[in-house]
Amino acid sequence: MIKRAQEAGVKEMVVVGFDEKTIHRALALVERYDFIYAAVGWHPVDAIDMKDEHLVWLEELAGHPKVVALGEMGLDYHWDKSPKDVQKEVFRKQIALAKKVKLPIVIHNRDADRDIVDVLREEDAGQVGGIMHCFGGSVEIARECMEMNFYISLGGPVTFKNAKRPKLVAKEVPLDRLLIETDCPYLAPHPYRGKRNEPAYVKLVAEQIAELKEIPYEEVAKVTTANARKLFDIVR
Repeated sequence: MIKRAQEAGVKEMVVVGFDEKTIHRALALVERYDFIYAAVGWHPVDAIDMKDEHLVWLEELAGHPKVVALGEMGLDYHWDKSPKDVQKEVFRKQIALAKKVKLPIVIHNRDADRDIVDVLREEDAGQVGGIMHCFGGSVEIARECMEMNFYISLGGPVTFKNAKRPKLVAKEVPLDRLLIETDCPYLAPHPYRGKRNEPAYVKLVAEQIAELKEIPYEEVAKVTTANARKLFDIVR
């Protein structure tokens, strides 16, 4: 899978660890490959399982030279494992930690647009900025997030035939505020929709954005790569 990504032109990758198990996996990958970096955090669905010692652990991991962001963090109102108030508390704690360690944050948002924006604003998350991961909101929400120093990241859904919102966002958000991703193994882009996603398919996302913006694919690839390197402070 990693070889296929390189063959597709992927230069660097950021893998996300969102609980104890996946954080350990992410760290193992960054130790093995010099072009893979990690984001570590606590997913909102599992917020109810987060303990104070986990926050201490995340702070320790933030000092790892290849940990470039904290997250995923945020709010998920689709699943009901963790109550909303618990999710918000864990979200706020992780934002505070990010400000302390001076790392950008990766935001997970499902069915919680208004609350996400409100918490980010109340906690002054713009101090560190970050990514609105796999963004599925409106252009208006995207603008509010960009005003707070966040990039808008688009994945496979922008290639889906009837996905009006991501396509409109791709057209309206300036290229210098866009990032691209896969969110693998989920949300594989067309024509692989419904199958396992993988990093190589990020090229299909870039191609779709180029088509929507009516600009060369090479420009999308170049600028979004530069955006990611700037945000994550990756020097290559």
